[in-house]
Amino acid sequence: MREPPPAARRRLGLQWKIMGGVACAAALFGLLVVGAVSYQMRSVVRRQLDQRAVELAMNLGDSAAARLLRGESLELHALIAKYSLAPGVAYTLIRDSKGAVVAHSLGSGLPPQLSEANSSSFSSDAQQRNVQLDGKTIYETSAPILQGRIGSASVGISADSVAEEVWRAVVPIVGLVGIALAASLIVSLLVAQQITRRVLRLKDAADRVSKGDLDASVGIEADDEIGDLAYSLERMRASLKASMIRLSRA
Repeated sequence: MREPPPAARRRLGLQWKIMGGVACAAALFGLLVVGAVSYQMRSVVRRQLDQRAVELAMNLGDSAAARLLRGESLELHALIAKYSLAPGVAYTLIRDSKGAVVAHSLGSGLPPQLSEANSSSFSSDAQQRNVQLDGKTIYETSAPILQGRIGSASVGISADSVAEEVWRAVVPIVGLVGIALAASLIVSLLVAQQITRRVLRLKDAADRVSKGDLDASVGIEADDEIGDLAYSLERMRASLKASMIRLSRA
């Protein structure tokens, strides 16, 4: 008959099974929570940044209106340079009523995708579009100047700033999930130790019975499956003892 594995190895295996199961469940739940929070936070942050971009574009348009009408190119460049320093802003620019860029904050060269006419130049409402600039995604928001009669003001918000805002919001959630995971491991270790101690007591009692020691009771009382097993083992011990007594009297 095959010998059972050593008790220490078996006890370690049971503890790790319980801890591993709890840890996997906690980790999976944590990943789901982080994923859901990240998705929701990205939507919230994107809406907030879009609203801020609309406000910046409208303020830029209001400040640039008089300068654009007077043809003050230097003043327009100074104005858009000021607005381009806002957090998360990749660029700012001013278009005339025909959609041509008359001032921008990107230095000497203007990328072709930005020099194209924008529909917002002819619209009385703010417009948004995504632009690829140097391999990065930019969320451009354009607001009409004087209801689009003289041009539009555009503000480009880097998509990286959205990711940074989301990451800053998610980091505390990740920390809480990590704490919950550590707490679940500690609790599962304590539960595993309690279960394995009772299982080992049952094992010792069964060993004593198998060796003919029918006087020592199991001594485990619990309202669970281990308690039921202990009750069955105790009943078996008592039955064997009674049978041995009857045989000795025969």
